[in-house]
Amino acid sequence: MITRRSVIKTGLAGAAILPTLSFAHRTRAQDGVIKVGYVSPQTGPLAPFGEADNFVVEAIKAVFKDGLTVNNKAYGVDVIVKDSQSNPNRAAEVASELILSDEVNLILVSSTPETTNPVADQCEANGVPCISTVAPWQPYFFGRGGNPDQGFEYTFHFFWGLEDVIATYTEMWSKIATNKVIGGMFPNDSDGNAWGDAELGFPKPLAAQGFQLLDPGRYQNLTDDFTAQIGVFKSNGAEILTGVMIPPDLTTFWNQVSQQGLAPKVASIGKALLFPAVLEGLGDSGNNLSTEVWWTPTHPYSSSITGASAKALADAYTAATGKQWTQPIGFAHALFEVAADALQRSGDPMDAEAVRDAIKETKLNTVVGLVDFSAGPVPNVAKTPLVGGQWRLGGDFKYDLVVTSNVAGPDVPLGGAMEAIG
Repeated sequence: MITRRSVIKTGLAGAAILPTLSFAHRTRAQDGVIKVGYVSPQTGPLAPFGEADNFVVEAIKAVFKDGLTVNNKAYGVDVIVKDSQSNPNRAAEVASELILSDEVNLILVSSTPETTNPVADQCEANGVPCISTVAPWQPYFFGRGGNPDQGFEYTFHFFWGLEDVIATYTEMWSKIATNKVIGGMFPNDSDGNAWGDAELGFPKPLAAQGFQLLDPGRYQNLTDDFTAQIGVFKSNGAEILTGVMIPPDLTTFWNQVSQQGLAPKVASIGKALLFPAVLEGLGDSGNNLSTEVWWTPTHPYSSSITGASAKALADAYTAATGKQWTQPIGFAHALFEVAADALQRSGDPMDAEAVRDAIKETKLNTVVGLVDFSAGPVPNVAKTPLVGGQWRLGGDFKYDLVVTSNVAGPDVPLGGAMEAIG
């Protein structure tokens, strides 16, 4: 548990972003306290995404313990945290609680479409501003029925897109001599259906580059036997594996890949391979597994609130917890940066329309890069840089994440060259 004392002692306050302000729903009496709801998967199979939430939120509370001044008026700040439990129905339920019971002025939500989408839908239906992140923009936008000619009214999202992860993965694969036959692992969830979509996902751009994608069909999350999929990949000589898997499934799948004699030269798996704890669970067999990389201590960006660099933020997390940095730290921090900036520019943080309009006009340099809602690619969406990397044995912890491709994020420095597995 991170206390205010530990935050100050380890210097976290200097690295924290402004806490989101709690603000009341439009029909609520204005009492001078801005209420901000924060929703993420802190338990369940997606819990690694929420591992750093306590660190970020407590640091924010310490920085803004004296409140926030907007248009020469002082407001208290109240951050209300809710756990989606990695369940879309639960995510919608806690969002409804925040809106109807807690009467928040703004909701922040992070981590996979299973959490971001139901929360954003509740906010859109109730006229409450919402900012989300850590889900590719296509499953967020199109998964919610978004119209590129219209967009949404109250809900906004920043992250990278499938076009960026495809460009990153294929650039990494091009560095290794393979037969260009790919085994695809796409679950029956929002991410899996988007990544495997024939029109908007991986198939068309991979075919255009001469890759053969083997897609054995959608599997259910928390599957315990991937023999059928591995059999398809073996019989067709797949030398590259890709997909988007939750952490427990990746562990099961990779262990069975080894047990059943499939020996890929490259394996780039989204979602599960983001987290050092997952790699540690694989023992030494995770060496040179690759993934998309949204944020690292080497990213050349700083907090708009404190000026702290990405490295300072990552180091503060390790100092406070003894754990290796993890990618969601930067984006949780950036959510509060965007929120604080919009609240201060709104002129009246208790006015939902004023806050909504301020979010829409956001153009802010954050610890994860520029967040610019005027730039698209569709209304209500801003893109952030994406790079790719491999996990290598060694360093201060069991594995170190080395950036090996920056084609979709050239500002981020490379840390090494791509290497084959084995």
